[in-house]
Amino acid sequence: MISILKKEFNSFFASPIAYLVIGVFLLMNGLFLWVFKDDFNILNTGFADLNPFFYLAPWLLLFLIPAITMKSFADEFNKGTIELLKTKPISNWQIVLGKFTASLLLVFIALLPTLTYAYTVYQLGNPVGNIDFGSTIGSYIGLLFLAATYTSIGLFTSTLSNNQIVAFLLGIFIIFFLFYGFDAISNSFDNNLILKKIGINEHFKSISRGVIDTRDILYFLSITIFFLFITKMRLDNE
Repeated sequence: MISILKKEFNSFFASPIAYLVIGVFLLMNGLFLWVFKDDFNILNTGFADLNPFFYLAPWLLLFLIPAITMKSFADEFNKGTIELLKTKPISNWQIVLGKFTASLLLVFIALLPTLTYAYTVYQLGNPVGNIDFGSTIGSYIGLLFLAATYTSIGLFTSTLSNNQIVAFLLGIFIIFFLFYGFDAISNSFDNNLILKKIGINEHFKSISRGVIDTRDILYFLSITIFFLFITKMRLDNE
């Protein structure tokens, strides 16, 4: 698994993918949070919190994570290297987990520079340090679980086609539906709470409040493991 992780992680930085993903993520956040005079601009909100960032980040990751994962298996299928990979003395689970960990590690690296936002907001508080640490820490934890879920979905869709663009679009569609689709459906049924709780957004918002509920953690772990499992099943059937 470690060899797959290193190979996959190094391949990100051997091509423009890693630099583009990290650069675009930070650029878009920077523009919306600090430059554009809109509702997301932290300087215009009058409150020392990072809520605008934690609202934007899931939507940006919705596009960027499928861009990271789209080549994971689609490229292997397209080049015919998947057969060579499967002949190595590693299990399909190790292949899946190695690629999953490498992709998630890249997302983690992209999130690290955003800690400067937290420091900036900390300094902008009146008095200095007037920031909701519980909510901020909870939101970052929520983002990591969210990223893991998105990554597992992206890996799965990369097994559905040997075309990276198709894998990218399928990843966006499934993630969008699980993140926002159930919210939209619940609104059509008088704000049905059961339907809302099936979706990712409700559990992310719950963790973002600063209260780490085991039900939310189990939800994210269940979705992540499920998509990793069916990804492994796809490999078994190839």
